[in-house]
Amino acid sequence: MKKILFTSESVSEGHPDKLADQIADAVLDEALKNDPDSRVACEVFCSGNTILIGGEITSKSPLNYEKIAKNVLKDVGYDKEELGTDYHTVDVRSIVQHQSPDISMGVSQTRPEDVGAGDQGMMFGYATNETEGYMPLPISIAHKLVREATRLRKNGEFKHARPDMKNQVTIDYTDPKNIRVDTVLMSIQHDDNIDMDAFKEYVHENIMKRVVSSFGLNTDFKFLINPTGRFVIGGPKGDTGLTGRKIIVDTYGGAAPHGGGAFSGKDPTKVDRSGAYMARYIAKNLVAAGVADRLEVQLAYAIGVNKPISIGIKTYGTAKVNDEVILDTIDKVFDTRPGMIRQNFSLTKPTFEYHKLTNYGHFGRPDLDLPWEKLDKVNEIKALVFNK
Repeated sequence: MKKILFTSESVSEGHPDKLADQIADAVLDEALKNDPDSRVACEVFCSGNTILIGGEITSKSPLNYEKIAKNVLKDVGYDKEELGTDYHTVDVRSIVQHQSPDISMGVSQTRPEDVGAGDQGMMFGYATNETEGYMPLPISIAHKLVREATRLRKNGEFKHARPDMKNQVTIDYTDPKNIRVDTVLMSIQHDDNIDMDAFKEYVHENIMKRVVSSFGLNTDFKFLINPTGRFVIGGPKGDTGLTGRKIIVDTYGGAAPHGGGAFSGKDPTKVDRSGAYMARYIAKNLVAAGVADRLEVQLAYAIGVNKPISIGIKTYGTAKVNDEVILDTIDKVFDTRPGMIRQNFSLTKPTFEYHKLTNYGHFGRPDLDLPWEKLDKVNEIKALVFNK
């Protein structure tokens, strides 16, 4: 019998693309700190010991781009010349201009209910009841692996590990009643001239097995650790980093479609970000209410228009009611107007920091109190759908 397999990947905070995302969102955090009406579309390029920050930014907040970038590098652990990127000596350059007034017209209305989308586009949200956090299992395990490896690196327990890491987790869904981990791959940057056998044994025993066990799954999986045999040169020294190149890592690990728009570096007038958060909120609450076991929500917007031009769903044959009932429930329970999403989620005055979202996914985050992860519409949905 052919196995039914599915694979997702994650990367650590030291991955060059994630460095770019973190710096872009750290710029956004700083802009919103003193000016919640800031308009930010920040793009970051990381190569070797150079950081280039560009984009369109209009904000009353003073923005010291060099300081912002260096603080991110320092926090991640790029603090030595031998790593190729060092916050002490990094060359930070900025080429930032103001947002176009043509775009600003559509998103600067006085009343939030009148505010239009900052651009056109389609966004997807997804939820599944296969994990406690209503996230796909492969990406959930993948995120936890690099999160735990990074934690151990930073507290000194994981010797000789460097900041850049990536992984893949393959799940065997052949028997729905006996879901198993098939393969775990981890590539972890390391110091030069180390005992690789001891390094790999630590990864297998103290990271891979422990994380997989925490999900109640098998530990007899196949595993690969640094399969090329050496990973000393990493981070921006080994590979150029760009904002928005890890959008599948940021979302559902490929278990659901993606509209193509990245999140990081964008203020919440951009529906690439706020619309995707709203779509996740809708899907998660519907699945938690028992409407379906798996649910995908698509929102589509036109620039300057204050409501979606379409709302679509996909239930993968798991729905307990027909699609018309689900769509009617979405219409009655959720306000999908861009300005109201920003207001209801407090996205311009967030209780969280955007740059902390850049690592380990924007969804299913038990470590962060995120408004789009709340299950505060479940009872209302049940009352409408099931008359409970």
